[in-house]
Amino acid sequence: MSPSTVRHRAAVPFLYYDDVPGALSWLCRAFGFEERFRLKMPGGFIAHAELAMNDAVVMVGNVGARNGGAPPDRVRSGVYVFVDNVNEHCDTARSVGAEIIDEPEDQPYGDRIYLAVDPEGLEWYFAQHLRDVDLDDLRRQLGGS
Repeated sequence: MSPSTVRHRAAVPFLYYDDVPGALSWLCRAFGFEERFRLKMPGGFIAHAELAMNDAVVMVGNVGARNGGAPPDRVRSGVYVFVDNVNEHCDTARSVGAEIIDEPEDQPYGDRIYLAVDPEGLEWYFAQHLRDVDLDDLRRQLGGS
């Protein structure tokens, strides 16, 4: 997502955890990641956090945090991929039978994204970066901390 310094030509893994604070702490201690961003939402869940190591970024969030989200036994990870034209990309994916879960839509964090599920049930977020967004403004807008 654009709150990070992720290069906007990257494919970024997004990992879902039941205990995000615990996972973030453990991943930093065990593997040497550095936490760069955390968006805690009302209700206590962490919708999005980012860990970095050198040029690598891993996104982390609560299982089920996305719009009520997937049940924990369905999907434990996804991939966030930046593309040049997200609307055209969605049309192509749909034309070959991808299940489109969320249609392309502008997000408050500056990306236009859609969500598709592949034949094995893995989630694929495709994004087109539209604008940079100040992290404090994003937190205020979403009611997070």
